[in-house]
Amino acid sequence: MIILNGGSSSGKSGIVRCLQSVLPDPWLAFGCDGFVDALPAGMLASDEGIVFGADGGVSVGVGFRALEAAWMEGVVAMARAGARVIIDDVFLGGAASQERWRRALGGLGGLGVLWVGVRCEGAVAAGREVARGDRTVGMAVAQAGVVHEGVRYDVEVDTTRAESMVCARVIAARVG
Repeated sequence: MIILNGGSSSGKSGIVRCLQSVLPDPWLAFGCDGFVDALPAGMLASDEGIVFGADGGVSVGVGFRALEAAWMEGVVAMARAGARVIIDDVFLGGAASQERWRRALGGLGGLGVLWVGVRCEGAVAAGREVARGDRTVGMAVAQAGVVHEGVRYDVEVDTTRAESMVCARVIAARVG
């Protein structure tokens, strides 16, 4: 497994697509955006689910966390069954979010995990956020630093000035 963590609009999704093209074997990609999109409508803008604040802040409730834990365990089960998996995530809780993945990974049984930090200066990510048009303005700046607090990585890349393919090649060189 490869687990990428970075703030909103930091370039994770582009790196994932490039990784899928440069890695020699097929890799499945899953991300927190797909997980949020899969939530029932009643969990959006709900204290039990996920709330996107007007200022770019994101808060999640216990219902979200329960479904997230099940999703994580399901993704890990696919990896244990032999699928190569890349995760695109936003560790809103920094080290606590990484710990949730570690719990889901449990007794790895030979499952290798490459932890990747995807950094991007807040101002650059904010520009991407506006260009995307599908994010709450302020989310990129709010997340740029906090998602990395206390997180331990095997490799870090910075998309502030580096293209996705360059970053993907740096990561691919560390996949064993």
